[in-house]
Amino acid sequence: MFRQGFLFLSQSDGAKRLLTGTPITRTLSRRFVPGEGVEDLIRAAREARDEGLRITANYLGEAVRAEADARRAASAYRRLITRLGEEGLSAGVSLKFTQMGQDISRGFLSENLTPVLETARDAGVFVRFDMESSMYTQQTLDAFEELWAQGWRDIGVVLQAYLRRTAGDVRRMIQLGAPVRLCKGAYAETPSVAYTDPTRVRANFIECMRWLLSDGKHAAIATHDEAVIKATLRHADREGISPERFEFQMLYGVRRDLQKALVRKGFGVRVYIPFGEQWYPYLMRRLAERPENVLFMAGSVVKESPLGFLWPEPRRRDR
Repeated sequence: MFRQGFLFLSQSDGAKRLLTGTPITRTLSRRFVPGEGVEDLIRAAREARDEGLRITANYLGEAVRAEADARRAASAYRRLITRLGEEGLSAGVSLKFTQMGQDISRGFLSENLTPVLETARDAGVFVRFDMESSMYTQQTLDAFEELWAQGWRDIGVVLQAYLRRTAGDVRRMIQLGAPVRLCKGAYAETPSVAYTDPTRVRANFIECMRWLLSDGKHAAIATHDEAVIKATLRHADREGISPERFEFQMLYGVRRDLQKALVRKGFGVRVYIPFGEQWYPYLMRRLAERPENVLFMAGSVVKESPLGFLWPEPRRRDR
């Protein structure tokens, strides 16, 4: 009920008009979204780099249906990629196909997206395609595979462990040799397409994680769940999988204790840093994911585990 309530707020224009005008909401948003402009992102990226974190930048937005909006998003990504290069920041970017105009037409999507991919290729920036609600899952994978078939290689996709179909999608991406970011998923879905029991979602995540670590290409394990993190480390230790073959990914402003702890243990951690005017729906989804984030809104401190939650350093063996 709690999660569904915030997911409803994320899609409500009335709630958006009411909440975005309040100082406390804007203050909270800075915890998770450093600002609306490219320079706000650059500042946060520098700080993350200085803490030993890797970086993925995301210009917020999705479900664009006007060509002008899609072109504006593409232009923003090209400026972002250029600035990352100018700053010497080793970072990737994350974007959505619908943000680039997928709902307009396939031809327009290709026309609008290609210059972004070319700019990223020239700058040596990796592009990750975010996954959206289940109604876009197949379209997203089809568009990704089309780019893969065209020879684009510094690209990857996101798969969501709460979807019932994801195990098959993981196997398909492993077959292609495509890099996968595995996350739980944050959209409201029906039981027919998604697991609704958190224990079942976690179990599916762990099963898919094991396949990706053992057989995939540089798996990205996107989670703040300590049980999943520990399961990942156990599997890597048991199978002799080098830390260079995978990384953890976490959201900007969420579980900073886990980020620091894993970095100190020698594991790669990438922080997903969003920016842009569309911060409101993003913020509501973050609040839906963790009750502690609501406590932070009320003036409390987000619960963060002791930095020593990890057991002693696992054995490191190259596979």
